[in-house]
Amino acid sequence: MGVLNVTPDSFSDGGEFFGDPARAAARAEEMVAEGADIIDVGGESTRPGGAVIDAGEELRRVAPVVAALARRVAVPVSIDTTKVEVARAALDAGAEIVNDISGLRFEPALADEAARAGAGLVLMHSRGTRETMHTLAPAADIMREVTEGLRRGVAEAERRGVGRACIALDPGVGFGKSHGQNVELVARLDALAAAFAGMPLLVGTSRKRFIGALLGGAPAGERLHGTMATVAAAVLKGAHVVRVHDVRAAVETARVADAIKAVNGEW
Repeated sequence: MGVLNVTPDSFSDGGEFFGDPARAAARAEEMVAEGADIIDVGGESTRPGGAVIDAGEELRRVAPVVAALARRVAVPVSIDTTKVEVARAALDAGAEIVNDISGLRFEPALADEAARAGAGLVLMHSRGTRETMHTLAPAADIMREVTEGLRRGVAEAERRGVGRACIALDPGVGFGKSHGQNVELVARLDALAAAFAGMPLLVGTSRKRFIGALLGGAPAGERLHGTMATVAAAVLKGAHVVRVHDVRAAVETARVADAIKAVNGEW
């Protein structure tokens, strides 16, 4: 899953494609050429301290990009949003997946839109609100917290008509977790795979702060190799989808990790 942020303030690529749908679409085409299977379009930054915007502003950012991609790329387009209005418009414009960082905690009716469109739905674990999630004290048992939170999200999605086959799960690395807990989630991803057998797992570690911390304070632009280490570990531990900024490197990393898994008959 290739990341395409059309925001002015995302932690890694903020401003790069903001206000320029043509440039954003060109970047999406480049990611597809590099091997991306999904393009994930986001119009609101989720970085610590990022500005919370209303649905109207988010739509102004993402709608022209989603519409352009629906015409120009042959892979599914995902809309990264927590807002019903934005999800509805994006799905109507051609998006095929809704990626909800709140796991339906913020606006549960998001699942209604996914069900209506027959779309995929990614449920991510997070804690708190947009304003507080990055300042909360760490949970006492992060694996239990994530497992229980994802179970609640799945139950709500199914209650609203989303088929289990349409749901993917994301443990939410970097969202309300300590650096150590982020590492633990990757290291113990196989436990989540066992808890949710048959459901795809999506992992997004790309350029995140815990990698910078492990690398002695490396800034976002210098976390490529650390990111690829987490991609390899995630694939070996059961991830089905990795959400990344650096698509070519991730495709090559995942290909080698898959070959290693195949030796043990796990692929």
